[in-house]
Amino acid sequence: MAEHADHPAYPVGLRLSGRRVVVVGGGQVAQRRLPALIAAGADIVLVSPAATPSVEAMADAGEIRWERRPYTEGDLVDTWYALVASDDPAANDAASAEAERTRTWCVRSDDADAATAWTPATGRSEGVTVAVLTAGAHGRDPRHSAAVRDAIVEGLRDGTLAAPHHRTRTPGVWLVGGGPGDPDLITVRGRRLLAEADVVIADRLGPRDLLDELPPHVEVIDAAKIPYGRYMAQEAINNALIEHAKAGKAVVRLKGGDPFVFGRGMEEAQALAAEGIPCTVVPGISSSISVPGAAGIPVTHRGVAHAFTVVSGHVAPDDERSLVDWEALARQRGTLVLLMAVDKIGAIARTLMAHGKSPATPVALVQEGTTAAQRRVDATLATVAERVVAEDVRPPAVIVIGDVVAVGPTAVARTAE
Repeated sequence: MAEHADHPAYPVGLRLSGRRVVVVGGGQVAQRRLPALIAAGADIVLVSPAATPSVEAMADAGEIRWERRPYTEGDLVDTWYALVASDDPAANDAASAEAERTRTWCVRSDDADAATAWTPATGRSEGVTVAVLTAGAHGRDPRHSAAVRDAIVEGLRDGTLAAPHHRTRTPGVWLVGGGPGDPDLITVRGRRLLAEADVVIADRLGPRDLLDELPPHVEVIDAAKIPYGRYMAQEAINNALIEHAKAGKAVVRLKGGDPFVFGRGMEEAQALAAEGIPCTVVPGISSSISVPGAAGIPVTHRGVAHAFTVVSGHVAPDDERSLVDWEALARQRGTLVLLMAVDKIGAIARTLMAHGKSPATPVALVQEGTTAAQRRVDATLATVAERVVAEDVRPPAVIVIGDVVAVGPTAVARTAE
């Protein structure tokens, strides 16, 4: 009430499961608030002559009961909590007055001072609910509440507010896709798991900048597979995962892109399963679509390409180990995306042209995509082999073949900017 405005609100968590909640008004406020009330298991009655399409869909799905009429006296009988948010001030006043008489906690969207309860700015992160209420000399400040909420939730998600001595993460292995290279493009869950890890086994193509943020007690193992240089055999990687997990450690296997897109993630998962070690896969943004996008190339485009195919180029087309039907790829009209193919692009281009692909087909090579070192080199199928040499294109690079290369601008700002 207005006469109590100088006193702070008392924070409390309402357990509304199975309890009657009345929402007066079916507009945008109800649309924002109803999902949380539904998630809380409340028995929700909506009283409103009309509703937004989203609110109507909730009623159609049986998540709420909708009484299609204006508020009338008595609607709050046996109600535990009320949200008054109609566009009729008189109805809002009447509902608020009934709530006061029946001692029903009531939120008013149009007049916070007349309410007996305020809705905090809320956010969630892996089992933690953050609810923020701010108030100053001039009353509530919802924008300040939202800003504080966002800062706290982001800290929980990226691990900067983690409390390691209270960590409840059980031993096991998490295969985390780190994305295409820009540290901001790892998933929220992946970043949080990194902050909670005891051991991180990282690939060369993972977001290396994130390793600098790890606490000093975290053991980082370099599993880099550098072309033509030192490498850690897959069996050794598997053994390291198993050894540290069996020692009771929380282990993050940080991989570039997505663990299951040419990442040998399933081999590692199978090795862990054979030892009875829990393993969770955390998908990542694959470089096959994100790197072309960062360079201004859509892998599909209306009227140009209705499909795209992602192919590993780590073995040449004439290699007996190849599982790729290059003849079929030459016939398809969609986009062809090649990973790990820089040193084989000449042979691949010749094979595609031999099977009928036009020599004039546009080709783009995007090196170090999404990072500060990103660069794009354009060519055609006929010229790409010599362009790679002339421009000294080196891995990692994503190669895009198809008409989509010529659709967009030749360069766009990096995704992180």
